[in-house]
Amino acid sequence: GAGLVGLAAPAAVLPVYAGVAASLILLAAEDAAGWRRALADERRNALLVGPGNGRDAATRQAVLDALATGRSLVLDADGLTVFAGEAALLAEARRGTLVVTPHEGEFARLFPDLSGGRLERAREAARRLGAVVLLKGSDTVIAAPDGRAAINGSAPPALAVAGTGDVLAGLVGGLLAQGLPAFEAAALAAWLHGRLAAGAGRGLIADDLPDRLPALYAALEREAPGDSGDSVKRDSTDS
Repeated sequence: GAGLVGLAAPAAVLPVYAGVAASLILLAAEDAAGWRRALADERRNALLVGPGNGRDAATRQAVLDALATGRSLVLDADGLTVFAGEAALLAEARRGTLVVTPHEGEFARLFPDLSGGRLERAREAARRLGAVVLLKGSDTVIAAPDGRAAINGSAPPALAVAGTGDVLAGLVGGLLAQGLPAFEAAALAAWLHGRLAAGAGRGLIADDLPDRLPALYAALEREAPGDSGDSVKRDSTDS
């Protein structure tokens, strides 16, 4: 749903992405300097770092550079793993809106000391980071630093394939780019993600999900408010 999307990557791999979607703006970023040049354009109001980045010092620096801009940022996959056990550093470096989208393994690496139920852990992680935490799973938990939380139940088993989590992170980024607040963007993205896979059954791959999004938006626009089904449940302690 974002109006314009740019993808920063080493020049050698940009032709791969050019073949995937001609609408992408391709940005050659060979190193940290190239990434910072991409960040210098203030029109890029929402950033996503992590999927496919690699678990190395370059990814770590890319995250810190993105945090320093103060713009809306989604961190997923390698962008979280490179800070294993160092959630406090992410919290200290944060300058603006931050949404993190870990699965259970990534969450455990980032917060090795947290135990208990998924809702309890997500809320504490959000409090520590000062960020929205989207803890992925069949019962995805979305938690805000102020204690608000939602549990999304729209995810079918078909989503348990590689790459679908990257699509979810992209949905969050697209909604942030459109101006939604972080908690609402994360909750809506999780719900949309599940609805995109609904009815697909076996054989769904991550690449199928974005292609289904325009039809889902069109269907929602045809429905009266409140008629689309309530698959996101607020925790009973929410105000």
